[in-house]
Amino acid sequence: MTKKQSPEETAPICQERHNHHISLEHMISEDKIYALADLFKVFGDPTRIRILHALSCRELCVCDIAETLGMTQSAISHQLRVLKQSRLVTYRREGKTIYYSLADNHVHTILAQGLEHVME
Repeated sequence: MTKKQSPEETAPICQERHNHHISLEHMISEDKIYALADLFKVFGDPTRIRILHALSCRELCVCDIAETLGMTQSAISHQLRVLKQSRLVTYRREGKTIYYSLADNHVHTILAQGLEHVME
């Protein structure tokens, strides 16, 4: 019985020298790569995605988010802290109530594009 080869093992090996490299000026700096990886880690948590999705519909306070998601206010506050640190949500105070919303249209676009991708 023979082992089935992976596509990498069966792919032809280029025998020619090509100049297809990307110049360093077009490469992302290491600090930006790590910052982007950290951003995607934040998007890697289902609870945070649910919060961002709720906030993409409208501005909400912690108690409204907690009720919508069926979670405690403490759990929501913890996740909002992570989202604020990553600059994905912003807030405004009205009296004693703090209202949260998406930080900007980029966050909405990332969510929409990600959802479109998984629904294909």
